Amino acid sequence: MEKNKSHIENETYLAQWIAGDITDAELKNIVSESDYLAYLKTRKSFEVLEALDQPLEVSFEKIQEKISKRNKTKIIRLKRYWAVSVAASIILFFGLFSMFSSSKTFVETSFSEQKTITLLDGSEVVVNAKSKLTYNEETWAENREVTLDGEAFFKVKKGSTFKVKTTNGTITVLGTQFNVNSNQDFFEVICYEGKVQVNQGSENHLLTQSKSLRKINGNPLEQWNTNTENPTWITGENSFKSVPLKYVIFALEKQYQTKFDVSMIDVKMIFTGSFSSNDLEVALLSVFKTMRIDYYKNDKNEYVLRHSK
Repeated sequence: MEKNKSHIENETYLAQWIAGDITDAELKNIVSESDYLAYLKTRKSFEVLEALDQPLEVSFEKIQEKISKRNKTKIIRLKRYWAVSVAASIILFFGLFSMFSSSKTFVETSFSEQKTITLLDGSEVVVNAKSKLTYNEETWAENREVTLDGEAFFKVKKGSTFKVKTTNGTITVLGTQFNVNSNQDFFEVICYEGKVQVNQGSENHLLTQSKSLRKINGNPLEQWNTNTENPTWITGENSFKSVPLKYVIFALEKQYQTKFDVSMIDVKMIFTGSFSSNDLEVALLSVFKTMRIDYYKNDKNEYVLRHSK
């Protein structure tokens, strides 16, 4: 109720400001800083429209002069009501825009960044580097659903069905702990506690504690057991088990905001191991020394990779 009241008051203030009843200084003291800046942008739009309509305005002024003595008050009121009407229309537009855009929450991480968030039901999510999580706050009570692009670790509170949607598949749980990594043609789900159902196309898979599945580049689905309690990337170590080198390099790029020239190596080579999230040089040694790959920087600030002789 208070929120609706605030919107109505803001509409009134904007209408009064456009009509000239409130000065800029007075408006700034009444509304929030963000609303004030938005109102200034609105006035800029009016000024542009006024400039474009200048020839018509000159003609209108000539007609107005002839009738101003008899109907001056009505003209002034007409102008004022027109301004108030336009202001109300603009408020309605921005109000509807706000209504449809503010309900979704976006959580996005940059290179080498991790974010821990608490959802409305108390569930926790740790979002890994260069990943994006989206959910709807307004419908959360009826629909616990998030969309993930990248990697995240979930600790879901028990309750109604909880879904994680990705371009590679949908994960459905009631309350559990699990990790999802969905990047381009790489899809991996690891269950650390409880049960996880993974829907991928027409296939459904049920994972219990310590079970995991993975699908890479359209290849057959792989399943295996894991003996860790949490994903290692949370503690600063990115681990891989029998993964093509292409995806390890992609993880390095996301973690350290760097680029690699892979034209002289076979990116299909299989890598098992880990690299540090805190030291690039140590990470490069951990990956490429074991693969007998040399590296150096070129003039484009890229790491050029080539097989050792």
